[in-house]
Amino acid sequence: MSLPPLAPPLVDHHDEIVALCRAHGVERLEVFGSAADGRFDPDRSDFDFIVRMSPRPSASLPRRYLGFIDALEALLGRHVDVLSDGPIENPYLRQAVDASRRVLHDEPAAEASA
Repeated sequence: MSLPPLAPPLVDHHDEIVALCRAHGVERLEVFGSAADGRFDPDRSDFDFIVRMSPRPSASLPRRYLGFIDALEALLGRHVDVLSDGPIENPYLRQAVDASRRVLHDEPAAEASA
């Protein structure tokens, strides 16, 4: 079974998204929801992400996290929602996330924090 297409802005800006991940110490970035399951509406949809940040001690984690969100919003031209990669306790949200999540960026901590 083939996966539905990613939202066009994610495909068009893939290299820039990877560069933002590296600049902000993001080890793993996943997208879920309408941008990952073929229901993306360019007029109304936002982007939903799951992020795992590196434990890079040289920069404030909250500053990197918020800076990454701001940079993604600027790049994609719309609101983004970002969850941490911790356990999702709400079973309905977890089911919805797991049904559509797709990896956009994944690299070892040593590379993400370089």
